[in-house]
Amino acid sequence: MAETGRAGSGKHAATYGQPVNTPVILEAAATPTAPALVLRPWHVEDVAALVEAYRDPDLRRWTSSPLDSNADGVEWIRTQQQGWQAGDRFGFAVLERPDPASQRLVGNVVLKDVAFGKPFAEVGYWTVVHARGRGVASRALETLTAWAFGHFHAGGLEGIELLHQADNRASCRVAQKSRYEFDRILPAAPPAYPLDGHLHIRRADAGSLQGGPGNAGSGEHAAAQSRESTS
Repeated sequence: MAETGRAGSGKHAATYGQPVNTPVILEAAATPTAPALVLRPWHVEDVAALVEAYRDPDLRRWTSSPLDSNADGVEWIRTQQQGWQAGDRFGFAVLERPDPASQRLVGNVVLKDVAFGKPFAEVGYWTVVHARGRGVASRALETLTAWAFGHFHAGGLEGIELLHQADNRASCRVAQKSRYEFDRILPAAPPAYPLDGHLHIRRADAGSLQGGPGNAGSGEHAAAQSRESTS
């Protein structure tokens, strides 16, 4: 996995509780069987591909706010942009780059609940239907995790939580592949969370801080089991 953070001055582009005005672009290198991935903040121009992704019934099952129109999609993207402006939530569109001239949307990853001195943040992710089973989610999650620890560990970040509904086996496989260790079962809380959930945690270690090796088919984890809406 190769990571590129473009921060202009060379300093950390992301700062606790501060707007992030310089785009952060992360990259996962191509593998022998899969193209490179580019992770970058969501743009309004992504709305058509976003709404198309949400036509998938499996994705709608695992996310909290189905997007039925371009207006819904624009509102969702604006929410992601507001997180960057606030400096507490960092959502990335995941793009597959089969060649230097083309990119296509294959998923979403987000780091949220980030605060100075707070030991834990949270991640979420989903992939589009045509990209599942190819390692997209685990590679994107590994890239995001390395960036998160690299930028926020000095400010107190010790671990990152990943939550998913207990019957979301694909999300559980992604967590395990990305070294998010199973921690405990979260009890159901109907009606919003009718089923138990799994809490996975990845803690900062030498491998996390230096980056590591970077399948898909999961909805955004927090919508499945977190005690807040994450769309």
